[in-house]
Amino acid sequence: MAKYQYETSPRKTKPEYTKPNNVDINQKQNKKVKTKNKTLKKVKIVLYVICAFALFFTVSYRNAIIDIKYAEIKELKSELALIQKENEQLEANAEQKLNLKKVQEVAQEKLGMKILSTDQIEYINLSKTDHIESSTVETEEENYMDKIIKFIKNLIK
Repeated sequence: MAKYQYETSPRKTKPEYTKPNNVDINQKQNKKVKTKNKTLKKVKIVLYVICAFALFFTVSYRNAIIDIKYAEIKELKSELALIQKENEQLEANAEQKLNLKKVQEVAQEKLGMKILSTDQIEYINLSKTDHIESSTVETEEENYMDKIIKFIKNLIK
């Protein structure tokens, strides 16, 4: 081979192979299919990311709702405890005011009542039989003909 000379251009070589047109078309189609496959893969990845985000959002939303309900339950339990304490205090006050000694003191002081002595008590003997009279109630219904006949008789009288 000849050495390179100054100010000369290199020789152009012919390609060792030639591309037929059919191979060119097939390669273009393959490139199109590959680009479609790549875009489909990208779309799938984006859809998976969106699904994962939606799943994460629903779980977070559910947990937020659970936290809100838990706070409401806690608040209602505290209100219930407060109401139960008030109820117990009211019951204790009612028992204290309904105590027989307290009632007796109020009756003697405010109303001027006195305790009965044993000679003021009288016992009464009651018979143990019932004196209830039963009443007879007629529940027979009159038919329409009987009512009409009675109405006519009342008009005549």
